[in-house]
Amino acid sequence: MVNNVEIIARVFRQVKLYRIITLVAVVLFVIPWIAHYYLSSVERNSIRITHGAHSHLDLPEDFGSVKDMDLQARLEELLRIKGSVSSELRDMENKRQKLQSEIQMYTKNIELLKSELLHQQTELTRLKISVEQAQVAQREALQRNTPDLALPKRLKADSLPSILPVLPRNIARNCRMYTCFDHSRCSITSGFPVYLYDPDEFPVMHDGWDVDGFLKTTLKQVLGYNPHLTSNPKDACIYLVLVGEALKDSDEFNDQRGSINGPPIDSKALKRLPYWGGDGRNHVLLNLARRDLTSSLRDISSSIDTGRAIVVQSTFAYTSFRYGFDLIASPILGPPGGDVWQECPSIIPARRKYLISFQGEIKDVKKTITNPPNEKYQFFIDDYKELDRFIIDHLKEIEKGTTNDRFLFEFVCNPASDDSINTGNLDWGLCGTDSSRKSVLKDSTFTLIFAPRSAELASTTLLQARTYEALRAGAVPVILGGDQIKLAYDEVIQWKRICIFLPRARVTELHFLLRSIPESDIVAMRRQGRIVWERYLASVQSTVDTMIAILRERLNIPPLPVDTVPAVSVFNETFQPIQALINLESEPEESLGPLEPPYNSPSFRRNYSFLLTQGHEIWNDWGDPFRLYPTLPSDPILPSDAKFLGSGTGFRPIGRGQGGAGKEFSEALGGNNPREQFTILMLTYEREQVLLDSIARLRGLPYLNTVVVVWNSPKAPAQELRWPDIGVPVHVIKAARNSLNNRFLPLDNLQTEAILSVDDDAHLRHDEIMFGFRVWREHRDRIVGFPGRYHAWDLNTQNSWLYNSNYSCELSMVLTGAAFIHRHYLHLYWKWLPQAIRDKVDEYMNCEDIAMNFLVSHITRQPPVKVTSRWTFRCPGCPQSLSEDDTHFEERHKCINYFVQVFGYMPLLNTQYRADSILFKTRISHDKQKCFKFI
Repeated sequence: MVNNVEIIARVFRQVKLYRIITLVAVVLFVIPWIAHYYLSSVERNSIRITHGAHSHLDLPEDFGSVKDMDLQARLEELLRIKGSVSSELRDMENKRQKLQSEIQMYTKNIELLKSELLHQQTELTRLKISVEQAQVAQREALQRNTPDLALPKRLKADSLPSILPVLPRNIARNCRMYTCFDHSRCSITSGFPVYLYDPDEFPVMHDGWDVDGFLKTTLKQVLGYNPHLTSNPKDACIYLVLVGEALKDSDEFNDQRGSINGPPIDSKALKRLPYWGGDGRNHVLLNLARRDLTSSLRDISSSIDTGRAIVVQSTFAYTSFRYGFDLIASPILGPPGGDVWQECPSIIPARRKYLISFQGEIKDVKKTITNPPNEKYQFFIDDYKELDRFIIDHLKEIEKGTTNDRFLFEFVCNPASDDSINTGNLDWGLCGTDSSRKSVLKDSTFTLIFAPRSAELASTTLLQARTYEALRAGAVPVILGGDQIKLAYDEVIQWKRICIFLPRARVTELHFLLRSIPESDIVAMRRQGRIVWERYLASVQSTVDTMIAILRERLNIPPLPVDTVPAVSVFNETFQPIQALINLESEPEESLGPLEPPYNSPSFRRNYSFLLTQGHEIWNDWGDPFRLYPTLPSDPILPSDAKFLGSGTGFRPIGRGQGGAGKEFSEALGGNNPREQFTILMLTYEREQVLLDSIARLRGLPYLNTVVVVWNSPKAPAQELRWPDIGVPVHVIKAARNSLNNRFLPLDNLQTEAILSVDDDAHLRHDEIMFGFRVWREHRDRIVGFPGRYHAWDLNTQNSWLYNSNYSCELSMVLTGAAFIHRHYLHLYWKWLPQAIRDKVDEYMNCEDIAMNFLVSHITRQPPVKVTSRWTFRCPGCPQSLSEDDTHFEERHKCINYFVQVFGYMPLLNTQYRADSILFKTRISHDKQKCFKFI
């Protein structure tokens, strides 16, 4: 019996649910119908028989009454049976309806279980991918046999410098970083702390002398903005001492300014500095010139015993200059800081009124200059004087020649200049005022600069001042005797890309040489000169930051991490936004690759030595020079804000044996890095439903790491909003104020190098986003996006640029409403771009995308990359946007022309290149097909 029950139970378990439901339905519907049909037939036959008997049979009367009674009883029985069957049918109908309700409930539960099964399968797939990635990372680590680097702790010195014997002066004259610098105070993870002696608290001047008040005040102010400054002398790596510009009262100053016998610095006061340590190691003496450019002909390192201290000044003799130890600096001629672009004329046109100009005067007297530290050291300038006379005569002949070029040569100042008198016959003095010299240089394509007459002088303040003024005005410097002198910061600046160096003996080739330089090279040199002037020389802040950065670079110490903006959520800590599970209809797409869990861009994986390998010297947020990486750096401890001057294509190849097929290439997003993701950065303002719809469309997007929404409205989002659950974190960040500049905030929660900047109403398909991401990975230093625009010269007015959004074969901008950019450019937008541009964006509430295109094209000198045939985006259900306003295009015209004024030229570059995926099979009209190249 038990076996029979088990067999029956096994049979029932094997029977499918839908078969049981079908069997019950058959029983409930078919059997009642058969019973009803049978009873109805019996009733009809009975009635028919009854009527027939009455019609054709001749029966007795009593038989008929008995028969009637039987028939009556029979009919009553049939009616009773009919009522019973009807009641049973109603009960069965109720049961049928109840079973149908249960079937619907079971069907709904089945659908929910299927959805949950799909979700769990997706999570299982993600977990499997994570396990595989971890295994790959482990194998790579074992193969490299190098551990992943973590952010190290800052190691600083914890004591003051010990007192050591005074270094003999003959040894101090040969100081180098490896002999006279205490590297033990400067750990590679120290962050390079810098301590400043307060000039008021620690004076190092002789009695009656003082440091210029502007320099004292400004130096302390600008150092306060430098992240390396420390107030604890025990932590310091270097100690700064301001020793110039030293001044007396006005009468005595006028009497003393012609002296070249040494500065009024008390060497004993240097030794009394509390952290001098007996020999001045790790001290930096700042002998900066500002007002008096001739008094700085005094070289303090040749006049007093500076011990092991590093000397920073503009004037050096070769006998006292310790190469790689001392530093030649530019005089302090600019403002304390801020935007300096107003000082510069336009970079174009390349050719100006004068081909070359010179204004200066030198006292042509025979004189022997004696250097007090060495009585036997003498040098004569007779040979240089005769050569200068020949040069002057030749230049006058050129000026009077028959050539169509115009020249401006003035070898005598009218009126006479004090600078020319007090320089003796060593150097050419400046003529006129700063404004008069600037007006001449603005009209000069080239400007002539004479090297000092003494071959023993490596640099003079007047030489550095002339270079400063030439770069500010955009006149390309031509330095006669350039093989003799050294310009400021020459260990980090490639001056040959900015200046022309010509030996004095080849002055006869000057005109031919200048005429052979094409206009493109002139513009390139002028542009490079302006970049160097703005970042190295233009202000007190740039000068001081440059000096600190060069010393840090010498010690191979990475700079401190760049500043980020705290990502403050719009929701308070106790409120949890409501999340809603969404179901979107899948769009027909190409193969997008695997879905991956959030994976941040790698950090702390580069060795410190990578900082010192290849590349050009460039600047970070604080004017701190460091080298350009072939790949874009992501480590916070390394300088992650470089200006990319190269193509950014030097990626590390991954191990693929003999190469990969299309599938592997697609899954690796281009074959360069097998694991990388991107962050979507979205700006919104009081369009909640549009925003939620845009976020919902991102569900299931491969390689999406995080969605960061910048809430630009002062009013917080409604608490009853249901935020879509898209499988990745969604951060809603509160902006400090309503500004379109917030689109590029360098937020601290951006964990990937790739940033997809998207408008809240942009509708992009997943396959389009993935293709754009792949293209960006092969053009990491450029803007890669969808809506293209271009600029054009206004042929009607001939004096302005126009912004154009019409369909065209050419483009020069890709709007950041749907574009990939590197995270690095967000820092540059806020830290390096002139404040005037961000102010103009706030004024018009427009043009932030144009500003970003200007920035990237200016740095890379390459156009953006447009992908797919998208030219614009439409959102029919959205409220009116800013771009639909009548003044929108007028404002963008004005923005372009204003940005050109700030940059000094038009940095945007035209291109006809567009990247399309052949899998899109885009239909293009015949008149447009010839405009594009496809990949």
